[in-house]
Amino acid sequence: MAFNGTWKIDRNENYEKFMEAMGFNMVKRKLGAHDNLSITIQQDGNKFTIKESSNFRKIEIEFTLGVNFEYSLADGTELTGSWNMEGNKLVGKFTRKDNGKALTASREIVADELVQIYVYEGVEAKRIFKRG
Repeated sequence: MAFNGTWKIDRNENYEKFMEAMGFNMVKRKLGAHDNLSITIQQDGNKFTIKESSNFRKIEIEFTLGVNFEYSLADGTELTGSWNMEGNKLVGKFTRKDNGKALTASREIVADELVQIYVYEGVEAKRIFKRG
C-alpha cells in the first residue's frame, strides 16, 4: 500500500498558526514546530497501525477505516472521530471532546512525499514528510 513505510518530517507550512488556533500556548507552538516527528504507517486492508515518534512522545494507534476511535494529541487534547479513504487520500474527521469543534486531517502521497493537511476553525496547515 502506498502509505506503508516510515516518514520523517521535512517541513511545515502554516503549522504555528494552526497550533495557535487550536489554543496551544507559545511554548507548545515553538516545541511543536520542531518536534522531529517520524510516522510509521502499516496498512492491512482497512486496518491501519500508525506509530508516531517525536521529541515528546512515542505512541501506537490502530484504527479501521470508517470506525470511530479516540485519540489524544501531544498536548493532551482529546479527539474522537474516524479516518476514511477518499480516492487515494486518507481523510480524518474528528471532534474535540473539550469544545465540540471539528478538526479535519488528510494524508496523501504527492510525488515521493507524504502530505498531511490539518484544518481547524478555518486555519489550514501542511506537514510534509519524506520517506525515512
